[in-house]
Amino acid sequence: MTDTAAQTGGKRPNILILMVDQLNGTLFPDGPADWLHTPNLRKLAERSTRFANTYTGSPLCAPGRASYMSGQLPRRTKVYDNAAEFASDIPTYAHHLRRAGYQTFLSGKMHFVGPDQLHGFEKRLTTDIYPADFGWTPDYRKPGERIDWWYHNMGSVTGAGVAEITNQMEYDDEVAFQASAKVRHLGRRLDDRPWMMTVSFTHPHDPYVARKKYWDLYEDCEHLLPEVPAKPYEEMDPHSQRIFDANDWRNFDITEEDVKRSRRAYFANISYLDDKIGEILEALDNTRQTEETIVMLVSDHGDMLGNKGLWFKMTFFEGSARVPLMVAAPQMAPGLVETPVSTIDVNPTLAELAGIDISEIAPWTDGESLVGLANGVERTSPVRMEYAAEGSYAPLVGLRQGDWKYIRCELDPPQLYNLSEDPNELVNRAGDPALQSVEEQFARMADDYWDLPRFDAEVRESQARRLIVYEALRNGEYFPWDFEPLQKASERYMRNHMDLNVLEENQRYPRGE
Repeated sequence: MTDTAAQTGGKRPNILILMVDQLNGTLFPDGPADWLHTPNLRKLAERSTRFANTYTGSPLCAPGRASYMSGQLPRRTKVYDNAAEFASDIPTYAHHLRRAGYQTFLSGKMHFVGPDQLHGFEKRLTTDIYPADFGWTPDYRKPGERIDWWYHNMGSVTGAGVAEITNQMEYDDEVAFQASAKVRHLGRRLDDRPWMMTVSFTHPHDPYVARKKYWDLYEDCEHLLPEVPAKPYEEMDPHSQRIFDANDWRNFDITEEDVKRSRRAYFANISYLDDKIGEILEALDNTRQTEETIVMLVSDHGDMLGNKGLWFKMTFFEGSARVPLMVAAPQMAPGLVETPVSTIDVNPTLAELAGIDISEIAPWTDGESLVGLANGVERTSPVRMEYAAEGSYAPLVGLRQGDWKYIRCELDPPQLYNLSEDPNELVNRAGDPALQSVEEQFARMADDYWDLPRFDAEVRESQARRLIVYEALRNGEYFPWDFEPLQKASERYMRNHMDLNVLEENQRYPRGE
């Protein structure tokens, strides 16, 4: 019996994963920053191991999520961008847990591309918010091409403000409702199996639009302007220039007021999420499941929020690549851990917390469990990141270890930043003679981990194949891969194949006398 199982009466613990989208990890230096209105997240942080320097496997939705679920970087998963298929034969944490006897549920976004829309989840409670086909495939053969109908543009910034309902609010309202209802149903304890549920919201992802009740919380906020203003285009590193071009910045006049309104709405949507998460945690508590449930909060990637003039993600700079990660589990000591870690560590961490041996797949994974680190065991391996999607013309790779971050692309000069001395990454130390040994050490590690010309060739092959398949499948009768939630009305509430007395007793918790 594992230690965790021993602390839950011999049964493996339930697991609740709260995933948010595009949440900047610099706002969570030790739980949520003290000026954020987030009482529920703050309460969760108090009982969690808080990883202050957590990095995404890839700073974009689909590749970042595939990496986090599988414990593998994009070069292994081949989920390079937001239209790359996530193969069915890649084990996710949902597969590992389900194989070990867990019920596995997903409420919300996971941006699975391809015909497999479950990837180990027994049930999905909602559809996804994004398309499941190959339509968003970038094309390295056409550098500089902008695909207007799906690329980010600065309209999210110029259009920031207040609304009572949006596409994303409608979605996240449903995600929270379905998740809370499922938690209450699981609280009836009609199934002896432990459960894992991933609740995945699309906020605070742009567009930067918030409900007035949350918008009003930040009327006097002192953080509505970024710490580092926009640089002139000519002074930017080449990848930042590519992101500016991909985001169509030349066709928008971004004012200081636009920046303030965008950031205010973003902060407001963090408070909106806090309310939604609070509803789920309340349902967990009211059905007396809190003590037997591990809770994790994580994001897929961050948002630059105007820092250096950059918005959204797609870069290895801190605002984009760094995310919050908090874990409340009996085996992990509450407190702050500052050692750099990765979202690809989630998969092996969950396995260890649940007492599952995944050693048979370990040679083909990239992450490592965080349980030991949370309890004082030293970590010596660097954090790795990969990016090969829109705004890039060739793959970028990154390493984070100690105080240093190293970024390489075959098209660009290398970048080296000391985050202890230079947290805003303003001074590229690559090429500094005084740091030659440091740079050479990171260059050797990058050479050991990556064959960049081969990586580039693999991405180009994948793009070319998908562009053909997408065009073919849209010619003639179209069969979408988008997930359709099944509602079995004949199995809900009261029907004549059910015993009313048994039904009423089973559906009530706590049970009647």
